[in-house]
Amino acid sequence: MAENELKAYKFSLLGPLRAWRGTEEVALGSPQQRAVLAMLLLRRGHTVGVADLVDGVWGTEPPQGAVSVVRTYVSRLRKLLEPVRPPGQSPGILLSIGDGYVMASDTVACDVTANDAAVAQAKHHLAAGEGELALRLLNTAMATWGTPALAGVPGPYAESARTDLAERRLGTMELKLRVELELGGHEAVVAELLALRDAHPLRESVSELLLVALYRCGRQAEALEAYARTRRTLVDELGIEPGPSLRALHARLLAGDPALAQPIPSARAGGDEDGDTPGTPDTLDTSDATPRPEPDGPGSPARRGDKVRPSQLPADLVTFTGRRSELVRVAALLPDDDPAPATTADTENAATTATSTAIAVIDGMAGAGKTTLAVHWAHRIAHRFPDGSLYVNLRGWDPGASRMNSGEALERFLVALGVAPHAVPEGLDAQAALYRSVLSDRRMLIVLDNARDTEHIQPLLPGASGCLVIVTSRSRLSGLVARHGAHPLTLGLLSAEESRELLTRRLGSARVDAEPEAADAIVDLCARLPLALAIVAARAAHHPGFRLADIAAELRSDHGSLDAFAAGQEAGSDARAVFSWSYNALSPEAAGLFRRLSVHPGPDVSTAVAVALAGMPRRQVRALLTELTGASLLMERVPGRFVFHDLLRAYAHELITNQHSMYERDTTVLRLFDHYLHTAHQASAVLDPFRETISLSPGRSDSVPLRFNDGKQATAWLRAERHVLRSLVEYAADDGHHNHAWRTAYALDLYFDRLGYRHDLMEINKAALRAARALGDPVGQAHALRSLGFGHTRFGHTDEALRLLSRALGLFQQAGDAFGQARTHRCLAYLANETGRYDDSLDHYDQAGELYRSLGHHGGEASVLNEIGWTYILLGDAERALEHCEKSVSLHQEAADLNGEASAQDSVGYAHHHLGRYDAAVRRFELAVELYQELGNGYLEADTLRHLGDSHRAAGDHGSARTAWAAALALLEEGGHTEADEVRQSLRELAQGDEGDEGGPHR
Repeated sequence: MAENELKAYKFSLLGPLRAWRGTEEVALGSPQQRAVLAMLLLRRGHTVGVADLVDGVWGTEPPQGAVSVVRTYVSRLRKLLEPVRPPGQSPGILLSIGDGYVMASDTVACDVTANDAAVAQAKHHLAAGEGELALRLLNTAMATWGTPALAGVPGPYAESARTDLAERRLGTMELKLRVELELGGHEAVVAELLALRDAHPLRESVSELLLVALYRCGRQAEALEAYARTRRTLVDELGIEPGPSLRALHARLLAGDPALAQPIPSARAGGDEDGDTPGTPDTLDTSDATPRPEPDGPGSPARRGDKVRPSQLPADLVTFTGRRSELVRVAALLPDDDPAPATTADTENAATTATSTAIAVIDGMAGAGKTTLAVHWAHRIAHRFPDGSLYVNLRGWDPGASRMNSGEALERFLVALGVAPHAVPEGLDAQAALYRSVLSDRRMLIVLDNARDTEHIQPLLPGASGCLVIVTSRSRLSGLVARHGAHPLTLGLLSAEESRELLTRRLGSARVDAEPEAADAIVDLCARLPLALAIVAARAAHHPGFRLADIAAELRSDHGSLDAFAAGQEAGSDARAVFSWSYNALSPEAAGLFRRLSVHPGPDVSTAVAVALAGMPRRQVRALLTELTGASLLMERVPGRFVFHDLLRAYAHELITNQHSMYERDTTVLRLFDHYLHTAHQASAVLDPFRETISLSPGRSDSVPLRFNDGKQATAWLRAERHVLRSLVEYAADDGHHNHAWRTAYALDLYFDRLGYRHDLMEINKAALRAARALGDPVGQAHALRSLGFGHTRFGHTDEALRLLSRALGLFQQAGDAFGQARTHRCLAYLANETGRYDDSLDHYDQAGELYRSLGHHGGEASVLNEIGWTYILLGDAERALEHCEKSVSLHQEAADLNGEASAQDSVGYAHHHLGRYDAAVRRFELAVELYQELGNGYLEADTLRHLGDSHRAAGDHGSARTAWAAALALLEEGGHTEADEVRQSLRELAQGDEGDEGGPHR
């Protein structure tokens, strides 16, 4: 799409959500789809994760399949926004970034941005003394607002955004009225101010404007009555007195201050050009006026002497290391010190920073180095804040009752800013109002360390612009991001390079370079967690005679526990103690889930498995997982899949070991194994309903397996759980749950092979064989031996494959298991084909077919016919092959076995290719590709696409061959399969014009 087409869209959010392409209005779809669009527009230029979109549209109760629904909405929005985008071309407006989406900031126009830009420009005019120009801009800005903003858009994010936009509208209205007042329009604004006061009776800034307007109209008595009414409302509803600014204005009214009577000529009603919320007009400024005592208290809380410049930042860490990319990201929050934007684009950019205080939120797990990064960054930028810096450790996660409340922090800040201690008012709201007033004309850097939640820090946020607030927390302060536009930065682990650099900075390069392997081992054993590395480095520094190899050996001996990460009695230097502060703040239900998750072998845990472990409803478990991720005790790697840090896993394992009986722990583990065993067999039954099954005893726990609606869902589960399933079978075998081990492995063998996970399958079946032998179960041993033998065939280990398959066949024969015998004969036939023993192969297939017929298993019989046809192709008899493969297709179609039919259609195409019937081959290959796509089997789809490309090339259609091979390559690369190299070579040969010969397709 051309650049001018991308910029043709205009969006309105300051009323009902609407969009125009040129002059034509565009229908934006369902309310939920509009909610997704609104969220992307309000955060345009920033990536919005799918999980955030789900939460923003539905909150804590999303529907089943909410992630898929969101992706559908995004797909529809892309079609709406770029209807003429050619297939295959990347979107130009709504982009995919990681597991989220971003609305390109330079491709759409939005009334919110235009409104903010107009207000920002008005403030620049005010700063230059151009009040008339400022008023025209503010009138234009106010004309764009509807009531309410985002009308009809559902969801918690839209509701929060409506509140924020309403506050911005009110602030703009106040600024407009303030400017009119200072330009001499006091009579014109009285009626509007009275209506605004009635609508917002607790808003003291509106009352101030009303008092001044009435006073200038000669209505002093009404002004005093207006003050009395506001005071009564505040006392009755909130139990507080008016703030210092309104009280000072009241005192000046009583005194008949002549300075209030007339507006000043310059009409600089907006205060500092950097202000966000309009400040008090110069004629109302009480900071330089003589304090006038009031009957009910001291005078205005005057600052002690000249303006105080606090400098409260803790010392920077001399050995600070790494975090370069994070520092680059946070540095982008501070705009250049440019007094005025020069272009429209600059104006829009300025609007996003000039109209609000910048807030950075650094979150992450305990020990990730949040405070260290915040303090280091604060020192780097402190020179840009001439009025000083404030710092407070809010102790949001400290144990016991040591958490600092917001009022205590405010009192400290106010005193640091020069307010006399006796003048600090009572009550959190009054303190916060005074704090915002004191900061209204200052540019300050404020660090709020170790916050518990959004409510903990909200009173500590400045009301005007010009300040930067840096917040650290173990919680993801989504409320701060939603309501205040804070910029989140989740702090992960150090890279391996940064971790080694940390050791070098603390121990010296000579010591680390002398034992590089030991240093790398320490990095791995500390799992790249800064706290753990610092603790170990401190131990090494205190013992300069210790070899790093000995320290690494000590860590290995304690691996799986936290004993090696205790550095004495100091709070914050013991990993176990630091983790406990987060753990102790959890609800009892979340703490219980945290402990139970530790029995999972990893590497990640799905929501469904968490439900199985907890034995609670899914909705409740989802809320508990949100609580755990919010406390940074879990990380959500992708939507719905959660990971432990290694040290947190060790901590959780200690807890379940110490706080649960052996019976409780074993019951939790059994729930885990039951869930995976029965879910794996559910997936197997969906993927191949005609495959022979083994008997399963009912689960011994109340763990409920997943159900799959189709093969795509089942395949997606196998892909997502691939590494977990390997770990789980090994875990079950080692933990004495032998039946679970080999029966779970049985459900996986065929599909892991189809997906190309053959190395995993070898390790899974080794564990299954150990488990079956421990049970003394010959059938279990035979299944494991058969799968291992077939795996060795895949890897070309023919002798070992023959040995294992022969042993498996003997065990099946002893047990009288006809299904097992038939499967093993097919494996032996495949091995014979691989070694050129085609007569032996046909003999094994004949025996397998006879066994299936005796069992009445038509699916097995059809599969054998297909495999016989393939053998005849290898023998060079394509006509006979075609006969057998066509019979196989018919039998599979009669049974509605899509997987079997796809395989047989591929074989029919293969036979046609060898007969030189390339058009017929292409048709059959395309049928097979469609079936594999429907089944979601990307690996076999790629295999058939390779055959399709071979037939196109043999027919001279190089363009179609290139298309088929490129599609195959994409699927193989996505799955990490080694066959991708062969496809790349085919594409290179095609590009070089190497026709090659027209032999059979790759198989």
